[in-house]
Amino acid sequence: MKNKMLFIILLSLISLVTFAQEDTTAVAETKDKPVRSPFESGYLIDAQTTVIPNPNTLEMVIQHKFGTIENGHSDLWGIYAPANIRIGLNYVPVKNFQIGAGITKTKMATDVNAKWTILEQTRENTIPVAVALYGVMAIDGRNISAFETGQIREAYSGPVGSFKFPDRLSYFSQLIVGRKFTDWFSLQAGVSFTHYNAVGVLYDHDKVGVHGNGRIKVSPQGSIIFTYDAPLKIKDISEQLEWTNHPEPSLSFGYEISTSTHAFQIYAGNAGSFLPQENMMWNQKSISKDNFAIGFTITRLWGF
Repeated sequence: MKNKMLFIILLSLISLVTFAQEDTTAVAETKDKPVRSPFESGYLIDAQTTVIPNPNTLEMVIQHKFGTIENGHSDLWGIYAPANIRIGLNYVPVKNFQIGAGITKTKMATDVNAKWTILEQTRENTIPVAVALYGVMAIDGRNISAFETGQIREAYSGPVGSFKFPDRLSYFSQLIVGRKFTDWFSLQAGVSFTHYNAVGVLYDHDKVGVHGNGRIKVSPQGSIIFTYDAPLKIKDISEQLEWTNHPEPSLSFGYEISTSTHAFQIYAGNAGSFLPQENMMWNQKSISKDNFAIGFTITRLWGF
């Protein structure tokens, strides 16, 4: 009987401790959860945010950029000019990790990408910022004849047959740090590294860049959004004697309308591609009125 009572008391104590631990954990989680919606989408124009949807979520992305507005009404400020389009799908297999793929009209580029949110900003500032890693590998899908006089083919003196599949590959990796400062203002900064396996003789294989973007919420569903990307001039990684063709920084600004499953962003900017390595390595359009083009990004989420 005594042993039975000791067993009951011991079991009760174990249950009480377990319940107390669970209750403490629940209180801690209640007190300091991740902040709500630092951004409305994982996309901000053609940049990435630290936001990743819930696990088992499929995201479809449609991105479109018209031509530049320099011709005015003759081509309806670029709307009837040649356009660039990207269609992509992203999936979240586990919490805070996303994989995706897409295809872009320019260079018929196919890309695969991944994003991992390492840290989420919390409401009580236990973790004051969100931190994410983002990476993209792209495959230039043009016919091999396009490289005979193109930026990549110029680096070779041999016949066309010497061009190999790895010469089509390019890479982009980025560290993103973001913070939601108030209910209406969120800001991000980032640093990136771009690499092309093969480039023309007048170009670098590698480029380091810095990035900044943000959101100013003006209504429950509407926000003003902006991005800025700047390739850096770093002689230590440059293969050129002079900066004759250094890529230009890019600036975009626009307006976002969002719901729980959709985000629609319309904007204007001077970068022509959707792939970050393309903009960091090849953008030759300076920040001026005539070089801006209208574009939009649409995302749609499905939960499974």
